[in-house]
Amino acid sequence: MCSTYLLNDVSVLPTVVGSLWFDHIKGWYEHKSLFNIQFLMYEEMKKDLRGSVLKVCKFLGKELSEEDVDAVVRQATFENMKNDPRANYDNKLKTFFGIQKKGHFFRKGTIGDWKNHMTAEQNEKFDMIFQTKMKDFPLKFIWDMNEE
Repeated sequence: MCSTYLLNDVSVLPTVVGSLWFDHIKGWYEHKSLFNIQFLMYEEMKKDLRGSVLKVCKFLGKELSEEDVDAVVRQATFENMKNDPRANYDNKLKTFFGIQKKGHFFRKGTIGDWKNHMTAEQNEKFDMIFQTKMKDFPLKFIWDMNEE
């Protein structure tokens, strides 16, 4: 997901600072028209970065030249973002928020890496909770690179 989340090993509930991920996403979605919010999933960007940049441009009402779109796409690649301290918050989380966590703000940049961090039992538990909490939610989530 585009939102940063930490997997709680005890309950297998993804969280963001201050709340459960489910509540975080649903809360923003419920108010999307009040705050003019565009939802864009990391997986969408990973599959079609150029299309995602154009989607953001349309949302913002901005027309960019082909050269400018190309420049944004180059700058927004995972590797470039990971190496840019303005985008990579590894040090900021620790310095400003006192968050000491194992791992990094940017991990591998792949879709489906959760499979390397969750056991089959954790995955089943998460799926059950996800289906319950998000069953009528209109946004669709991509869990694997081969999904549409």
